[in-house]
Parts: sequence; structure tokens; C-alpha cells
Amino acid sequence: MTVVNSKTAVDPGAPTPPASPSRARRAGALTGVSLGYFMVLLDTTVLSVAEPDLAASLHTSMAGLQWATTGYTVVFAALLLSAGAAADRFGADRVFRTGAAVFALASLLSSLAPDLGALLVLRAVSGAAAAACVPASMALIARLYPQPAARARAISVWAAVSGAAVAAGPIAGGALVEAARWRAVFLVNVPLGLLVLALTWGRAVRCPRGAHRVDWPAQAAAVVVLALLTDVLIGAGAGAWVHTAWSAGGLGVAVTVFALLERRSQAPVVNRTLLRSAPVRAGLMAGAVTNFALSGALFVLPLLLQRERHLSALETGLAFLPLTVPFAANPPLTGRIVARTGPQPPIVAGLALLTAGGTVLAGTVFAEGAYGWLAAGLLLTGFGISFILPALAAAVIGAAPPGTAGSVGGLLNAVRQTGATLGVALMGAAATAGTGWALLLSAGLCALAWPAFALTPGGTTR
Repeated sequence: MTVVNSKTAVDPGAPTPPASPSRARRAGALTGVSLGYFMVLLDTTVLSVAEPDLAASLHTSMAGLQWATTGYTVVFAALLLSAGAAADRFGADRVFRTGAAVFALASLLSSLAPDLGALLVLRAVSGAAAAACVPASMALIARLYPQPAARARAISVWAAVSGAAVAAGPIAGGALVEAARWRAVFLVNVPLGLLVLALTWGRAVRCPRGAHRVDWPAQAAAVVVLALLTDVLIGAGAGAWVHTAWSAGGLGVAVTVFALLERRSQAPVVNRTLLRSAPVRAGLMAGAVTNFALSGALFVLPLLLQRERHLSALETGLAFLPLTVPFAANPPLTGRIVARTGPQPPIVAGLALLTAGGTVLAGTVFAEGAYGWLAAGLLLTGFGISFILPALAAAVIGAAPPGTAGSVGGLLNAVRQTGATLGVALMGAAATAGTGWALLLSAGLCALAWPAFALTPGGTTR
């Protein structure tokens, strides 16, 4: 029974609100939620320096390596569109813990994969588990920290952890490959997953179930569309034209089915209202291009450094420090700039830096220049990305219609992961003609995105 005062009591049949968790319990749960996000993002970068060893061990081609990476991001990207609704429907705590447990188990099995086919299936399972974790983690933070000021501080911790994951990925991957070959990069997720479950277990981290619907047929169609689009690009890059033609035909059918399901759905995968906003569209484009440049570079450069410049896996990881250190160091500065000027200036500056970084990297590869020039290109790229990503959420959420912040956040994450998938597919294909051409492709896309975002009306939303 909840007492209002010494004389009056609320109806005993009324539900009792949950007890407020202690500060220590909230801090522990926030650590667990942040580590879950760390684990998910670490898996997008830690495999990069293991590519040559994986290719030699499983006797796979460039296309096989591309699928080892995109098998994760394809499912991750597509399922992010509905993962937020699933968290609302079944309870964010249940969805998060289930995702963390499945992710740890799939990682363990990935380390034991006997061949490429088994690894690809397990990478897809990991992608689905990752999609369950990301939007649910935001809902858990909102539940743990209902006061806006405390929630903002908690989200800054959560976001900082993501930068640490990107920064740690190549170095951790290099060290693990040096110590125990490519399978070790998956084993690291097992103790991480168990720690996440331990920290987020208990009554303090509970979220109610909701009535939100999830259109699973439309969601499945979205996964098929993105998978077939990726297969078309990888097949074309490999010159497998018959395979590409079949995949392109299947893609046309999948797009038609998806469009029909979306038109009839009462819970569509994509909120079409959001796409009517020009600033939202510009923000989504910037997010896709940014992840295209990051994931594409992390795919093609380790192959160059290890196969042509004969660096070890650990040396390759260390070589990426100019790219990854800004992810951990720059976000606080970006946050202050956004608070003072709005999100547009850092995003425009970031796209310009990405263009310059990609151009320097491409020129260095073409000229077979020294590592110092590669480091300069990587540093420009790292600062560009670290200016863009913290400001993007503020840009699209600020421009979205009222009541759609959750939907636009899920859409932004999905588009970013789609950009990552296409970056690996297209830059991997271009790299068959030379790594310099792949990096030049990335720089060109960033150059096109720069004026498109800079000239978008309403882009200065604060």
C-alpha cells in the first residue's frame, strides 16, 4: 500500500510503483548497458585487422571476406528499424538481456566455426542480437535516469563508451590475432557478455511491456532487400555477372514485396513522415556517408598494410591510432560546439575533413608514400568522423516532428549501418582495381554530401 499522508492511503488494488534503485545500483546498471553497446560496436571494428589471417585459414576470397563483415552489418542495419518497437512491445530489459546473451553465445560459436558458411550464419545471428541491444539500451537509460539532467550525463557516458569501442577495436584485434589467430577476436565477447548480464540483472533494471506492434513480414523483407543489394554489389565487384544478374532480379522482387507490405502495414518499418523533412533526409545521408567512409577504410586498409606493406596484425592495429584516437578525445569538444552553434557547423566541417582525409589517403596509396602521409589522412578522417557522429543525433532529432525522436533515432542508426555495409561492398569491389581507387570513391561521396548538407534549409536547428 502506498501512503500519501498520515491519514489518507491510495486504493490497495492500485499498482505499486517500482522502488527507486540506489545510486550504486544505477551506476552498475549503466556500466552494464554501456558495456553492451561497447561489445556491439567493438564487433564492427575488431575483425578488420584479422582479415588476412581469416582468409588464409578459411581459404576464402575477397567476396568471402566482404560477407564476413557485411553478414553482421546487413542484419544489424535492417533489424534496427523495428528493434525499438520490439523493445517497447516486450520490455526493453528483456530484449536487451536476450540480445546480450545471444550475442555472447553466437560469438563463442563463431570462434569455433569450421568454415565460411557457418561463420556467415553466426555473423547474421550476432547482427540480430546487436540490433536488439542498441535501442533497448537507450530505453533502459531513460528508465534508470528519469530526470533530464541525470539522463543527459548518463547518455554522455554511454556515448563515450562507443568511441572507446571504435578506438580499441583495431588494436585489440591486432593483439588477439597475434596471440591466438582470428578466432580470438570473437572469444573476447564471451566474458564481456557475461559481465553485461551480471550488471543488468535484477529488479532495478525492469521495463514494462507495451502494446506496440511489430510487422515481422515487412521486417523480414527489409533484411532480404539489404542482403540482396549487398550481394549484387559484391558480385559485380568480383565480376560474377551471372550471379549478379540473378541477385539483381531477386532484389527487384524483394523491393516490390517490401513496398507492398509497407503500404498495407499498420506498423510500417520506415516512418514515412520522417522522410518528408529535408533536414532529416540530409542528416540520414550524412550518417550513411560517414559510416561508408569509416567501415570501407577499415576493410581495405588492413589488407593493404598487411599484404603489401607487410605489417603484422598488431602493427596494423597500432597504425590505425591516428584514426581511432579522435573518437575518444574529440566528442566533448563537439558537444560544446553543438551547444553553442547547433549541429550543422561540426557536421559540415566533419564532411570536409572526411573529403580531405580520403583524398590524402588515396594520393598516398597511389604514390606509395610513407606511413607519415597515411597517418595524416587517417587523422583527418578520424577528426571528421568524431565531429559528425555526436552532432548527427542532435541534428535529426531536432529536425524530426514532435513525438518521433525514438523512430528517427532508430532510422539514423539503421541508415548508418546500411552505409557501413555498402562501404565494405563498394570499396571492397573498387579495391580489386587498387586500394587508392576505393579511397578516392569514399572521398568523392563525402565531397558530394558536403554541399548537400550545408545548403539544406533548417540544418542549423539547435
